Amino acid sequence: MYGRYGADQLYIALAVIFIILQLFQLFAQNPLINIASLALIVWMFYRVFSKNITARQAENQRYLRLSKKVKTKTHLWFRKVKEIRTHRYRQCPECHTTLRLPRKRGSHTVRCPQCEHAFEVKITL
Repeated sequence: MYGRYGADQLYIALAVIFIILQLFQLFAQNPLINIASLALIVWMFYRVFSKNITARQAENQRYLRLSKKVKTKTHLWFRKVKEIRTHRYRQCPECHTTLRLPRKRGSHTVRCPQCEHAFEVKITL
């Protein structure tokens, strides 16, 4: 394996997707899933044995950026659901920062701590 790229976070994610596809294939018996699984495993091994390390690192960095965005969005969504009884979340119209506001019904003027922009917020529920 000297001079080869090896396994990284994208490889692990692809391996998990491959396992999920194979488990789904046990019940579905669809030839398209077999083709997708085969293509996935070929791509995985191509990445592991590749000597073009800079290209594989760039692919992994793109994957990490995308996964970070997805994790951030899902974490915020779960937090919104968890705190629905006590807080509301709104975005600043200027800098698009997500603000966590106490649940007080009515219209309020809110000042964004990031950009100091003041704007009106209506909380109905």
